[in-house]
Amino acid sequence: MLEKITNTFGDIVRTVSGKSTITEKNIEETVEKIKMALLEADVNLRVVRRFVNATVEEAKGEKVLRAVDPGQQFVKIIYDRIVKLLGDTKVDLQLKGPDTQSVILLLGLQGAGKTTAAHKLAARLAKNGRKPLLVACDLVRPAAVEQLKQLGEKINVPVYAEDGATSADAVRVAKNGLSYAKKNGFDTVIVDTAGRLQIDEAMMQELVDVKKAVDPIETVLVADAMTGQNAVDIAKSFDEQLGLTGVILTKFDSDARGGAALSLKSITNKPILFIGTGEKTEDFEPFHPERIASRILGMGDIVSLVEKAKETVDIENAKKLEKKMARNEFTLDDMLEQFEQVNKMGSVSSIMEMIPGLAGQIDESKLNFDGMKRQKAIIQAMTKKERANHLIIGPSRRKRIAKGSGTSVAEVNKLIKQFEKTKLTMKKLAKNKGLQAKLMQQFGGLG
Repeated sequence: MLEKITNTFGDIVRTVSGKSTITEKNIEETVEKIKMALLEADVNLRVVRRFVNATVEEAKGEKVLRAVDPGQQFVKIIYDRIVKLLGDTKVDLQLKGPDTQSVILLLGLQGAGKTTAAHKLAARLAKNGRKPLLVACDLVRPAAVEQLKQLGEKINVPVYAEDGATSADAVRVAKNGLSYAKKNGFDTVIVDTAGRLQIDEAMMQELVDVKKAVDPIETVLVADAMTGQNAVDIAKSFDEQLGLTGVILTKFDSDARGGAALSLKSITNKPILFIGTGEKTEDFEPFHPERIASRILGMGDIVSLVEKAKETVDIENAKKLEKKMARNEFTLDDMLEQFEQVNKMGSVSSIMEMIPGLAGQIDESKLNFDGMKRQKAIIQAMTKKERANHLIIGPSRRKRIAKGSGTSVAEVNKLIKQFEKTKLTMKKLAKNKGLQAKLMQQFGGLG
């Protein structure tokens, strides 16, 4: 996520934070580096100028030059300014109570990931106790309706669609979708509308008509983070004609340079509500300006990491595992389950960037992302008896497992050694109740 700008800002922070004295020359040199980093990230020029001027003005005051710890104070100013750029505070969807229908209208150009964002948003709302309905009003893009149906089925959220409908029927489908939602007790209606390859009069008129028909409480633009400043220009155009209430930035996990995220709020005054951070349904996060600023500066984001852990860890299973550890009954099946839990938390790279000191410090190209997949394949190639008791896995069994998993005997041996080491570590951890209690307390009382 925003790898290039994170690397640059991370270097700046490490250089500045260790200084025991800060001079005006230090400030000017550092701010010049920041300026270049922002411009390379495709941040709007007007936004860069404001940022630079405000940072210089504040940093050259008494606050930094005469501070006890000037390096840290300077970093704090940079952090605060980035948070301000991103929007100061997290903004939530303004939905009505569960007894009243709330309509969310999703807009955007073709290819921005609107339909995928619709199902991710529906899944999040359903998890939070809402009863969402997806309405298929993208009647322009071939297979858009079928795609939404498949995604809705995947997350067990119904999709309202009309067979044979054409682009001329978008308003009718939207109205009928609302009626269907009222009759069937859906409290949140997410309308997926048509986009085009570029903004045109026909698309805008259709969207204006659909908006009048559904009277949404939220009119949200879905924009591609990889388009940089173009995303800001697109947001301005949509806002002028439709009155946006917020933005969802997709493909935030890509090599996006950051220009869209760092320019949107300043130029359009519209908050970023969510970011898409991967292909999976759960790769969809509320946008926290202070947390993203922390990631950009290479400081990590422990709060989001803990929240991810809470969302994916099954508390009952965690307690069962704790008892197994105490009795030294940890098996290869349990190890496989741990792999699955880690996988649910997202990609290894997305987890690393949340850990202070690791963001931007590890070359993703040198990471073995297939390692866990191969380890899972090895365990899955074992019989139930072998998973329950690894000691029975002799040379002939190891050869069979390697063949069945498409790996080598050496890799099977390596996994079993890793398992034995993990089992020993967990046994020690189970004995050390004090340490375990502290760890569980840090993770919000998971134990």
